[in-house]
Amino acid sequence: MIALQVQDIKSFMSKLLIGTDFDAFWLSEATVTTSITYTLDGLLHLDFFDTQEAELLQAEGREYTLWKDIKPFCFSIMKGKKTPLHFKIVFMLSKKNTEKLLLGNRVPLSIDDIFGLFVNFQYDGTHLTCTTGTSVKTFTLDKTLDHVWDELVQKFFRQQQIPYEIL
Repeated sequence: MIALQVQDIKSFMSKLLIGTDFDAFWLSEATVTTSITYTLDGLLHLDFFDTQEAELLQAEGREYTLWKDIKPFCFSIMKGKKTPLHFKIVFMLSKKNTEKLLLGNRVPLSIDDIFGLFVNFQYDGTHLTCTTGTSVKTFTLDKTLDHVWDELVQKFFRQQQIPYEIL
């Protein structure tokens, strides 16, 4: 796990809420505090969808909403003259991309061993911090997954031209 402080909050927020940089991530959860607090759980309820939609989601292995699908709502509650007092957004890497990460980096775990790979963004009114996290189902002393995920998030930030400082 690493913590990164985003250096250019305005540019980051544009990438997050207007751009497509984060669209492929699953939204695990989000909390936004303005005049009230909004809490979003990204877990999909398959019984809400018609049979065809539910089957497609199951075939994709999707359990959470995509950021691109919920982003317009989040933008609508964050836009305006006043910045939010606080927000926390937790993204998750899709199972498909998690599996690619495991295979491409020779991580000694299977997809069935992993609950998720997370990127947590927290804004406190002044600073925007990103922390990485991994959640595995079994105890392991091997930190390969943690290191690979930390490196991948930093690489993603560099590719998206998001300036940061390691805390």
